[in-house]
Amino acid sequence: MAARDWNKLAGEILEKVGGPENVAGMTHCATRLRLNLRDESIVDDAAVKAIDGVTNVARAAGQYQILIGIEVPKLYEKFESLVKGSGKAELDTKASVGDQSIVNQVFATISGIFSPILAPLAGSGVLRGLIILFTQLGLLTEGSSTYTILFSAASAVFYLLPVLLLISTAKRFEANTYIAALIGGALIYPDFVALMGDAGNGAMADFFGIPVVLMGYSSTVVPAILAGLAYSWLYKKLDDTVPENLKLVIPPLVSLVVMVPLTVIVIGPLAVYGGELVANVVNWAINASGLLTGILVGGGWAVLVSFGIHWAVNPIMINNIAEVGFDYICPLTFACNFAVIGVALGVFLKAKNQEVKSFSLTGVITIVLSAIIEPTLFGLLVNNKKLFAAQIIAGAVGGAYLGLMRVVTSAFVFGSVVTFPAFVNGDMMNFVNAMIGLAISTVVGAVLGYMFCEQDMELA
Repeated sequence: MAARDWNKLAGEILEKVGGPENVAGMTHCATRLRLNLRDESIVDDAAVKAIDGVTNVARAAGQYQILIGIEVPKLYEKFESLVKGSGKAELDTKASVGDQSIVNQVFATISGIFSPILAPLAGSGVLRGLIILFTQLGLLTEGSSTYTILFSAASAVFYLLPVLLLISTAKRFEANTYIAALIGGALIYPDFVALMGDAGNGAMADFFGIPVVLMGYSSTVVPAILAGLAYSWLYKKLDDTVPENLKLVIPPLVSLVVMVPLTVIVIGPLAVYGGELVANVVNWAINASGLLTGILVGGGWAVLVSFGIHWAVNPIMINNIAEVGFDYICPLTFACNFAVIGVALGVFLKAKNQEVKSFSLTGVITIVLSAIIEPTLFGLLVNNKKLFAAQIIAGAVGGAYLGLMRVVTSAFVFGSVVTFPAFVNGDMMNFVNAMIGLAISTVVGAVLGYMFCEQDMELA
């Protein structure tokens, strides 16, 4: 297969969405180019979907979302160059144009911050699960040099999470990412961590007489994001006001002198306790009614994905992993993905149209290997109410079992066969129950997909 011409695809999309002058903001997630357009009414959805390389489009979360697939970063690079190089675009990095609501702005911001770090989180999560599995099988010895090297590779992303999130937040708001990295690095610098001694979180220190409640910031999520937002605002103010001949020194100096103390004195402690509270509330709710939670998340996740607002939940899962070492929600997203697999299998077995059969089988393989459900979701299910309902039911049934059995993952990963190691956590029944729950989703989805599929159905 010939390599795709990303410059050509970017140019065609830019033309169809109204040119660079209509683009107010842009970002991307794992599979979608997400645009903030000044006037969405001038865009013809059918014309955009007709472009070779575009799977579907959606208008959701205050954005015009164009489904590309897992290679969307390649498109984004070319698209961004075309827009910024045109001289016609006036980008709003806050993506707060037109009548966009606060909620939509939040979704866009979350998406922009977390998209760049999802790949390292997912890869590290799978590696961590494999290490646990190989240790249980006797192929690795805990404490050995081999184990330590691999464990370090798997754990680095969590140790450096504040640095990565500060970089990502600064990049989202076009502040200096290297200064952001230094702010994050200061929070996990060994001498700063040593101030806590053996007391841990809550130990006291002072900064020029101002009391400082010390916290361990490695593996935390909320402090870095809030610090990144504050830093980005401060940096832009400095960049706008400091004379050009002083910009090499003054903005980084003031940013470090202001942001590191501000974070450890105010932002950090409040955010750490807030993050712990969110994690405890979510885990309490799931423990109180795992069955109901499983039904709601397992059945409703595809709905969130179809609107592109599932990003609001991802930080909760990441925070749970960072705070308590496991998460109840992530397995329920697996239930959704395997329900999609099941429905696609049912369609493949019953449909007579070769295009439908090929598309559904390709969708199964894609999800099994990469956990990307959007092509199947938009290309096969969203336009067929019965099949979409079949997926929701199958996800809810499988999710109910996973929630009832309190299945957890030890890492934040996307639901596919290759990420099964995330269910390995020392309790073999956690893995067994995960496989049972996902089998339920797949089988129920396949049966309902077969029942609801019409033999002569065609792709929309």
